[in-house]
Order: sequence, then C-alpha cells, then structure tokens
Amino acid sequence: MNGSRASIRANAGKMPETKAKVTWRQAFVRFIWPRRKNVLIGLLLIVISRAAGMVLPGSTKYLMDDVVANHDIGMLKVLLIAVVVSLIVQSITSYALTQLLSVEAQLLISQLRTQVQRKILSLPLGFFDNTKSGALVSRIMSDVEGVRNLVGTGLVQLVGGTLTAVVSLVWLIHISPMMTLYTLVPVCIFAFIAMKAFAKIRPIFRTRGVINAEVTGRLTETLNGVRVIKGFGAEEQENKAFEKGAQRLFDNVKTSLTTTSLISSISTLLLGLASAGVMGIGASMMVENELSTGDFLQFTVLLGFMIAPIVQMSNIGSQFTEAFAGLDRTEEIMNMEPEDHPEERPIVLDKVRGDFKFENVSFAYQEGKEVVHDISFDAPAGSVTALVGSSGSGKTTIASMAATFITPSGGRIFLDGKDLSQVNLASFRQHLGVVLQDDFLFQGTIRENILFPRPNATEEQLQQAVKAAYVNEFTDRFDEGLDTVIGERGVKLSGGQRQRVTIARAILAAPRVIILDEATSNLDTESEALIQQSLNQLMKDRTTFVIAHRLSTIRQADRILVIENGRIAERGTHDELIAKKGRYFDLYTYQARI
Repeated sequence: MNGSRASIRANAGKMPETKAKVTWRQAFVRFIWPRRKNVLIGLLLIVISRAAGMVLPGSTKYLMDDVVANHDIGMLKVLLIAVVVSLIVQSITSYALTQLLSVEAQLLISQLRTQVQRKILSLPLGFFDNTKSGALVSRIMSDVEGVRNLVGTGLVQLVGGTLTAVVSLVWLIHISPMMTLYTLVPVCIFAFIAMKAFAKIRPIFRTRGVINAEVTGRLTETLNGVRVIKGFGAEEQENKAFEKGAQRLFDNVKTSLTTTSLISSISTLLLGLASAGVMGIGASMMVENELSTGDFLQFTVLLGFMIAPIVQMSNIGSQFTEAFAGLDRTEEIMNMEPEDHPEERPIVLDKVRGDFKFENVSFAYQEGKEVVHDISFDAPAGSVTALVGSSGSGKTTIASMAATFITPSGGRIFLDGKDLSQVNLASFRQHLGVVLQDDFLFQGTIRENILFPRPNATEEQLQQAVKAAYVNEFTDRFDEGLDTVIGERGVKLSGGQRQRVTIARAILAAPRVIILDEATSNLDTESEALIQQSLNQLMKDRTTFVIAHRLSTIRQADRILVIENGRIAERGTHDELIAKKGRYFDLYTYQARI
C-alpha cells in the first residue's frame, strides 16, 4: 500500500505521457453551459444583429426594380429609413455583445488561471523538481487564453455566421436555384479542405504551447541567474540558447501561418470562381429576361452575405483550434494527482506533540535506485535530532520525509502514533516550520517576509521574532527598517542577513516540528553565535531535525545520527560518539583542525 502511494506520488511529479484531448462536448459542459444565460442573450443579440444586417441586401431589389425603374422617391425614403435603422440596431447589438460576452470571457480566463495555479500548488515537490518555473508560468498565463473564443464573441459569431449563411442560402435558392447550385460546389469543397486543415493545425498549436513554455522557462532562468551569467561572461551563450528557442517558436508559427494562408488562398480562388460563374450565368439570364436587374443585384449582395460568414468561420475555426490546443495542455495539469489527496490522507490532526518514529524507511528518487536504506530511529516530542554526514549521504532526504515533502517508498513514519503517509498534509504543516539551506525570500519588505507564515501576527509578536533572530542588528541601520524592500529573492541583503530573516520567519510561526537545513551555513562566526542562541530558544520543547556540516552547532543535540550512503552508520550523543572514535570522531576532529 505504501509503495503504491509512493508510485502515485512519483508519477504525479511527471507530466502524463498520454495527452489529454478536450472534446466539444466537454467544453460545452464545463464552459458554455454554466454561462448559458449570457450565451443565450448573446445568441439573441446576434440573431437580431444578423436580421438587421439582411435589410441592406433585401432592399437592393426594390432599389433597382421599383425606385430606379419607376422613379419612386417615396419608396427610396422608406428604404433609406429602413437601412439607417438596421445599421443603428447592428451597432447597438454589437456593443452589447462585446460588453456581455467579451467581459464574461475575460472573467472565465481569470478564473481558469486561478484554478490552474491552485492545482499546480497542490502538486508534490517532485513535479516542481522536473518542471521549469517559467514553463509553469506559461501554463498558467497563456494556455487558458484561447478559451475566450468559446464563450466570447467567437462562439456567437460562429452561430451568427451560420445563421446568416443559411438564410442567405434559402434566399439565393428562391431567386435562382441554378446559380445557387453552381456557387455551392466550390463552397462545399472549401469547407471540406478547411475541416481537414484544422485537424492538422491543432497538434501544431499544441506544440507551440510546449515550445513557448520551454522558451519562457529558459528566459526566466536567465534573468534569475544574471549574476552567474555575467560572472562567467556567458552572455553570448545564453543569447544563442534563447535565439535557438525563438527560432523553434518561429518555425512553428510559420507552419501554422502557411497552413492558414493556404486555406485563405484556396477560399479566395474557389469563391472567386463562384463569383465569376454567377456573373456569367446571371448575365445570360438577364439577356434572356429570366432575371431582373434587381434580382441579379440582390443575388450578388446575398452571395457576399453567405460567403463572408464562411470565410469568417474559417478564421474562427483557427481560433477554436488554438483554444482547444491550450485546453488540452491545461487538462493535463488538472488531471494530475494532488499531493494532499483526501482519500489517501484521511487523518486530520487537531494537535501535534511531535513524537516521530522511523520504521525501516527507504526512499528512491528513481525506481531501483534507493538513496535511503532501511532507516529506523525515534525522535521523541521536544527532542533535537541531528543528521550529519558527507554530502549526498541522504540527510536532506530523511529531513524531507519528516517534513512530508516526499513519501517513503518503503517502511513507515509515525507521528504521534499515526502513519504520516495517511495524515492530511495541511493539518500537519500548520505545525511545521522550516529554515532551509536555500534561504528563499519573496520580493517585498523584510516585514512582509517575516510575517509570511502568520500575516495577522501582532507587532509585539513580530518584534519578538525580530529580536530573537537578531534581525534588528542590521535593520536598525536601514532608513526604512523592517519596511526596507529587499528585491527579488532578497538580493539586496547579504547571505547572513537573508538567513536571519528566514529564522525570524520560523520563530514567528511557532511550530511544533522544526526542520533546520544548514540554518547557520551563511553566517560568520559572530553572527552564528548570536543565531545559535535564538535557535536554542526556537528548538526548546519542539521536535527538531537539524542538518549541519558545522558539527560545533549540534553538540547539544539529544541524538546525533551519522548518515553514510543512505544508512545510519552511528548514533548517540556528542560525547558518546566522540568516545567511540568512529566516523563522527573523524569528522569532528577534522573540522576542529580546520
């Protein structure tokens, strides 16, 4: 059971191999039906608009056969009034459509972005380890934009265009069945070609989303790592990498543009042939007095009203294809298993004492390649457990399992007697505090970063955390104090200053379980001594897992586990391990000499 959960978690960290494909029925149920009121009003408006639009072609026959032929000025006034009124109706309905459906479409995009972002944050850390942050930004911001064509003006234009084309077709048949039949042949050929082309374009748009995500991801990395790039003089290398991605994107766009332009060219040719045929047949019929001048002019205008929506629908079809390609990629994300699945993690914790028990725990990032082997130990509530060993020995992996960032592939971890793999993550992590080796800070002020775990903390609580972590030692020198803006990832602070802010953040959270991963690694000797005092206060009566290469910082730990090659090589207190003169003794005396 535990192994299957680990397998699910591992798979959740990867993009699914089977591509999700959103159907029209799914799109209708998810996006259109919940907004049926606005869509129906939009369809009513488009019907009114298209009906008003038919006034102009309908008036041409009377203009030629009655007004011009019979010099009927009274009829001319009536026709002009009817045309002007129809134009006003079209303008009003067009404006109403934009306000009703375009705004609704943008609201839907905003809601979808929120849903995708929420879903992504619910995924396990393995997913983020395997996916570039810039690619995820593209998934959230770009992939959902095409949905505006499903509930926006694109849908009603499709329906309105179809309605106009059908009405025009019936009217054309009434005027001249022969000319209508001739025009239908190239129109049907064009419709068949367009349908086949759109089926081939959809994968192209899907690929474009992938390429765009990759390029965005690399660009984000470049901007975040600009100091490293400049430090190694690697600007040209990054320029070439971005240029290569931009070229791939261009090639994809070029392919789609070529296909759509081919459709447009074919439509121009076929519909041009239809117009030429109408000209010839119509002229012959007028010569034979089988067709009046007014009927011919009306047929010509109506033919334009039938063909224009068909050409427009080809453009809308391209927009729909792009929209469904984006929805396909969005669906891949939405179908992934969340990290905190309620059925797999039904145990909700009200309180946490912090009594941990590792029982034959193993973990593998890749199947068949374990990095932690059969680990067993107890970490009683309120105790301090130190994990030491060489780099890559498995210390961080063990701490990550205690923090529920990853789930064991074998064995079990118990918290207060409960299987941690079945504990609701949200209920546990509200009692968890972390100070990681990567002292990540958010863009904003020092105050905002410290308040991150408890935004509603009082000023007194904030100041206590600030003083305990000795943050005031450097903020007192800043003009803005705690309200100093620190830039992206805290770039305006030194490494030691950033680490003290993260420690203050953990102190303010007042957790029951603490993970300290090299919490003093970026501090000078003087600052380390100060921080160690605050950490001692933080760890008091709280279950703490400490990872430290500086062994001098863990002498007071209740138990020290020496990890080598994913196994516990030694365990005991500092004095006990020194007395054994084993691996810990070697590490400690080596550092002491340094």
